[in-house]
Amino acid sequence: MEYNLDTLQQYEQLSSVGSTGILFRVGKARIFKAAVCILRDQQIQPRPTVEKHYVAEEKILTRLGNHPRVVRLLGRQTTPRGLLLAEASHGGLQQYLNNGDVPHPLQQRWFQQAIECVVYIHSKGVIHSDLRPDNFLIHEASPGTLDLLLCDFGGSVCEDLDIDGEGLPDAGFSQPDDQDNIPTPSTDLFSLGSVLYAIVTGHWPHREPGGLFRSQEEKEKYENQVNDLFRRREFPDVKDLYGGDIIARCWTRAYGTAADALRDANSIAKTS
Repeated sequence: MEYNLDTLQQYEQLSSVGSTGILFRVGKARIFKAAVCILRDQQIQPRPTVEKHYVAEEKILTRLGNHPRVVRLLGRQTTPRGLLLAEASHGGLQQYLNNGDVPHPLQQRWFQQAIECVVYIHSKGVIHSDLRPDNFLIHEASPGTLDLLLCDFGGSVCEDLDIDGEGLPDAGFSQPDDQDNIPTPSTDLFSLGSVLYAIVTGHWPHREPGGLFRSQEEKEKYENQVNDLFRRREFPDVKDLYGGDIIARCWTRAYGTAADALRDANSIAKTS
């Protein structure tokens, strides 16, 4: 089925997709991620300036194929540009963190699975370059089992596909002094440390719990503060956290690969 600008009006709008589009629920467990915007009069208009990100994401998702740690691509269309994706049953990881305490066994499960996500995409030559809780989804693949999926590859990098999505991690998930702002596997590993920290604490590094920023000013204040602290290599205390050593090694670039982090995660999972 093709989704045109008129028919999209009838579907439930789930959210914006950063600065690159809008999500629509177009059927049971089916999401259409569209390169469009909604004007003040509620008319839907295409956004050709962001279409390159959809082309990149389609190619990368095709390369990654069907995998239990990656959102599934069901189809695509060109007018308006969009991707048909399998919907995750329980929304996003950030929503869970905003809503309060995640049970410890689930923290451990997601801790492990977040690393598995990165191990897999790196094995396929893909650098996500925007790892943060908003880009992980929660899906009930089997009754009572909630699993992590990685999504949003529009800013990702894949040298084999000649794709540089021009994405960079947000403040709190990036090392401010990364050389030349060129994403590498090490970029993802640093971001992974912050994602793991958020999973086990419920909040971003150097930020109090509380969910969404209340204003642009508050967001900019956090960005400046965390960038300054990270630039000085001042990271949150993790010594009493589950997987604290793994988080610290991600931040301090002690891991050569995500597989090294997964090896350590497997070890602590066996003893916890």
